[in-house]
Amino acid sequence: MSEQPVALVAGATRGCGRALAVELARAGHHVYATGRSSRASGPSEIGRPETIEDTGDRIAEVGTGTALVVDHEDPDAVAALVARIRADHGRLDVLVNDIFGGDRYADWEHPLWEHDLAGGLRMLRMGVDTHLVTSHHAIPLVLETAAAHGSQGLVIEVTDGTAEFNAAFRQGVGFYYDLVKANVSRIVLGLTHELRDRPVSAMAVTPGWLRSEHMLENFGVTEETWRDALVKVPGFAISESPTYLGRGVAALATAGDGARWAGQTVTSRQLADAYDVTDTDGSKPDCWSYIRDHGIDRQDGGEVDAYR
Repeated sequence: MSEQPVALVAGATRGCGRALAVELARAGHHVYATGRSSRASGPSEIGRPETIEDTGDRIAEVGTGTALVVDHEDPDAVAALVARIRADHGRLDVLVNDIFGGDRYADWEHPLWEHDLAGGLRMLRMGVDTHLVTSHHAIPLVLETAAAHGSQGLVIEVTDGTAEFNAAFRQGVGFYYDLVKANVSRIVLGLTHELRDRPVSAMAVTPGWLRSEHMLENFGVTEETWRDALVKVPGFAISESPTYLGRGVAALATAGDGARWAGQTVTSRQLADAYDVTDTDGSKPDCWSYIRDHGIDRQDGGEVDAYR
């Protein structure tokens, strides 16, 4: 069994998934990064240009890892992935489920009975079933690793929104998007109950207003020039880079104290405060506290400085 800790980041082609994979590698994990978009086989149905091989290149710049094309809807493919991790390293310390990509099917303007049914069900398949399939096959190896090393294993679900925010119906995103994110919280609740006497903790993490590749394109800026977007949308000042959450999760995994977060949905800012990390510009954005205090629709940027 390898002495180097191993992480699997499922859904690591772009956004938070890519950043989580890179930062876990930087922190010393061998990272298996998976996704569907590939230089060899082409993009997934999301139609974005990023590839899982790009993520592998970024991992190689800071640490060690293996980038693989895996369809997490396919139980056999996921079983083969876990078998490979077992054969190559004999351990799995951290499982991160960040698989989704269903935004393209979201219908924000229509109720359930008018929402495109096929698209809605596809969102559930992409954002819920994939997490269950991956956890089913990967958690046994996480449990074995924790028992063998006397360590604390981690199962991390990536979601959108705090438990408090998602407790109410999320207006403006459509029935199915709300249902996917509610399901993620329920997955964490169920796993926490089932893992209660075992050396593995389940939790969820949420970024705030994320400067993903797609979001930056929408604003016509880059990560280096994102503040130019504040001229038109001052509220974008509360946004954060994907690296912010990645740094927090990497610090958490290194600290080995995941049990303190079991069953919770934790924000980027909470992790930043707990483990003394910052976003790439040295700030500590607190998007969800800003939304709690001022509402999700506020876009004038007022009082944002107090939340960074």
